[in-house]
Amino acid sequence: MWFFARDPVRDFPFELSQEPPEGNPPGPWALHRGRKKATGSLVSIFVYDVKPGAEEQTQVAKAAFKRLKTLRHPNILAYIDGLETEKCLHIVTEAVTPLGVYLKARAEAGGLKEQELSWGLHQVVKALSFLVNDCGLIHNNVCMAAVFVDRAGEWKLGGLDYMYSAQGNDGGPPRKGIPELEQYDPPELADSSGRVLREKWSADMWRLGCLIWEVFNGPLPRAAALRNPGKIPKSLVPHYCELVGANPKVRPNPARFLQNCQGPGGFMNNRFVETNLFLEEIQIKEPAEKQKFFQELSKSLDSFPEDFCRHKVLPQLLTAFEFGNAGAVVLTPLFKVGKLLSAEEYQQKIIPVVVKMFSSIDRAMRIRLLQQMEQFIQYLDEPTVNTQIFPHVVHGFLDTNPAIREQTVKSMLLLAPKLNENNLNVELMKHFARLQAKDEQGPIRCNTTVCLGKIGSYLSASTRHRVLTSAFSRATKDPFAPSRVAGVLGFAATHNLYSLSDCAHKILPVLCGLTVDPEKSVREQAFKAIRSFLSKLESVSEDPTQLAEVEKDVHAASSPGMGGTAASWAGWAVTGVSSLTSKLIRTHPTATSAETNVSQRPTPEGNPTPAPTPVPAASTTSSHWETQQEDKDEAEDSTTDRWDEEDWGSLEISHPERKSPESDWSSWEAEGSWEQGWQESNSPEPPPEGTRLTSEYNWGGPEPSDKGDPFAALSVRSSAQPRPDVDLWGEDSWEGLETDSRQAKAELARKKREERRREMEAKRAEKKAAKGPMKLGARKLD
Repeated sequence: MWFFARDPVRDFPFELSQEPPEGNPPGPWALHRGRKKATGSLVSIFVYDVKPGAEEQTQVAKAAFKRLKTLRHPNILAYIDGLETEKCLHIVTEAVTPLGVYLKARAEAGGLKEQELSWGLHQVVKALSFLVNDCGLIHNNVCMAAVFVDRAGEWKLGGLDYMYSAQGNDGGPPRKGIPELEQYDPPELADSSGRVLREKWSADMWRLGCLIWEVFNGPLPRAAALRNPGKIPKSLVPHYCELVGANPKVRPNPARFLQNCQGPGGFMNNRFVETNLFLEEIQIKEPAEKQKFFQELSKSLDSFPEDFCRHKVLPQLLTAFEFGNAGAVVLTPLFKVGKLLSAEEYQQKIIPVVVKMFSSIDRAMRIRLLQQMEQFIQYLDEPTVNTQIFPHVVHGFLDTNPAIREQTVKSMLLLAPKLNENNLNVELMKHFARLQAKDEQGPIRCNTTVCLGKIGSYLSASTRHRVLTSAFSRATKDPFAPSRVAGVLGFAATHNLYSLSDCAHKILPVLCGLTVDPEKSVREQAFKAIRSFLSKLESVSEDPTQLAEVEKDVHAASSPGMGGTAASWAGWAVTGVSSLTSKLIRTHPTATSAETNVSQRPTPEGNPTPAPTPVPAASTTSSHWETQQEDKDEAEDSTTDRWDEEDWGSLEISHPERKSPESDWSSWEAEGSWEQGWQESNSPEPPPEGTRLTSEYNWGGPEPSDKGDPFAALSVRSSAQPRPDVDLWGEDSWEGLETDSRQAKAELARKKREERRREMEAKRAEKKAAKGPMKLGARKLD
C-alpha cells in the first residue's frame, strides 16, 4: 500500500494571486496579493523562500514570523495566519499596500492632504511608543519599506525582521547586511567605543526623522540631506529637527513627540486626527459625548478621504447604532457615507440597518428616516417594502405629532410605486380618507390631497374610479383654503383618468361651485380648470373620433408610466406645499369677518394665499358624512400655537415672491389636446361693442361698491359650522358627496340635530333648577 505525503502549501486555506509581487521592498520577504479560498476575501501574503547557504537570513525571517504572530496592536500589521515549511515561510496579514507604492499612486491622483499625512505619521509613532515603552523592544528598521497602508488609509508598522530587546537579552541588534536599510542607521552606531550616551529609543527616533523626510521629499539620497527640511510643514520642522539632532540623548521619547505635535498649532492638531482618536476610543465614551460627536461628524465628512469614510467611519456608525444605542443622530452621517458606496455594498451594509430602524419606537429616528427616504428608496425591493417597512410606516398616520403625520404622507410619494395591490388600494386609501376628513391640521389635509393626486396613476382602475373624484370633491369643501386649491389642482393633474361623462356630471358641477368661493385664489384656479375641462369636452364634441384617445387611460391598469402628466405637479407637491406648510405654521391667520378683505401677506411661489378664516366644508347626505365635529376651529388654533417648537426639517424652505397664477397651471399643459385647450382659453375673443359683462348687472342685490372685492361679502361657508366626523373605514367612504338635493337634506338633518341638542340642554337645566342646591352632608336619594 502506498502512502502519499500531503502538500502543506496546497492545503493552505489561502492562495497567492497570479500578479507579480507588490513593490518589492528591500529585505528577505516578497509581498503578494492573495485571497481566502473559502470566502474570497482579500489578504496580503509575505513569502520567504528558504535558500541554501542563507541560514542567517532564514533565522531573521523566522524571528519576524514569531514577532508578528505574538504582537497585537491597532497600528502594527495584523497577523491572520501563517505557514512554515522546510522550503518556505508564508505570513498572511490584512490586505495592505507598501507605503512607497501608496504615496506614488496618490501623488498621480492629486497627492495626499496634510491631514492624512499627519494621521499616518501619528499611527507610526504610536506603534513605536507601544514597542519601546510597553514591550521594551527596539524596532531597528523604521523606514519607508517597513510601513504599509490598508484599504481605509491607515498606516501600519511592519518589517519586524531586525527587532531586538531593549534590555539586550537576545545579544543585541542583528546584522542587516542590506545597504538600502543600513543608510537609515544613526551616526552614533558607527562609534563602537560605547562612550556616546543615548536612550533606548534614540536610534528608532532618528530613523523616524528619516521616514518623515522621505514622506514629504521623496527617497533619501544620503544622510547629509536631512539638514534641509525641504517640503516638511513649518509646524513640524521644530519637532523634526529634534529627531535628527546629532546628540542622541536629546531625541524625544515617542510618547513625548506625539504630545508635542498635538499641542496648540501643532502638526497633528486637526479635526481629522481628533476624529480618528475619538473613533478609537468610542466604546468607552459617554453617551452625551457620542451624541455630540455624531452630530458634528456630517460637517467634516466632505473633507475626509473617501476610503477612510467607507472603511473606518461606516463600520463605526453601524456598530454605534446596533450596539451603542446612538439613535437618530447616526442617520445623517450614515446616509452621507452611503453615497460613496456601490449599489451592491449599499444593499449589503446599509439596507439591513435601515429596515431595522423602521421598527424603532423612537420618534426622532422615524421622522429622520422619513425625511431622508429619498436617499435609500431606490435600493429597497418590493417585498421588503411591503412586509418590513410599510407596516411600520403606516403607524405614522395615527401619530399625535403633526410633523410625523406630515412626513408620513410625503413619504408615500416614494413608497407608492413599490406597494402591492392591498397596501396601496386598500390600506393606504383608508388612512388617506381619515386624514383628509378628520385631521385637525389644515396643511396635512392639503398635503394628503396633493399626494393622492401624484400617486393616482399607481392605483387600480376600480380604485381610481371610486376614490379620486370623491376625494378631490371633498377637498374643494375643506375649510382650509389651500386644501380647496389642492383639490382643484388634483382634478387637473389627473384629468386623463376621468371619462368624459364624469367630467361633465361630477367634476364640472363641483368646480362651478368654487367660482363663488370667498378666496380669490380658489376662484382663479376654479375658472382655469373649468375652461380646461370645457375645452376638452368641446374638442371631443367637434371630433368624436378623439374619444378613444382621450379616454385611453381611464380603464388602463395602474402603471408608473401613466404618471407622466403629473410629473411636474410632483415637484409642486414636494417643495411648494412644504414651503406653504412652513409658512402657515409660522404665521397662523387671525379670524376676521366674512366681509373683510383677504390679507395681503407674501405667498410662497406657485401657491395661493391661505384663507384668513378657515371655513368648514358643506354637508352631504351620505351616512358617512352626516356626523359633525364640535369646536374644530378652536382645536386647530390650539395645535397651531405650538408648531414653532417642533423640528420641521425639510419644511423650512425659503419663500420667494408669488408668481403669476398662469405659472401654476404650466404642469397641466403636457399633452396635445390639453395644451390646445389652454391655448384657446388664454386668448378669448373680445366681446362685441356695447356688450355688458355679467359683473356689471345688478342682480337684485345691494348697490355695488367701489371698495373691496365683491366676492369677499359671500358667506358660502360659516366659520361656526363644524366639520364632518366621518366613518372612514367602509368601502364607500369616498362616495356620495355632490348634488344640491343631498346638500339640502344634510342641512335639514343638521338643523334637526341642533334643535334636539337645544331641547335636551333646556330639559337638563329645568331639572337641575327644580331640584335646587344640595345641602352639605345631604344624601342623594334619587
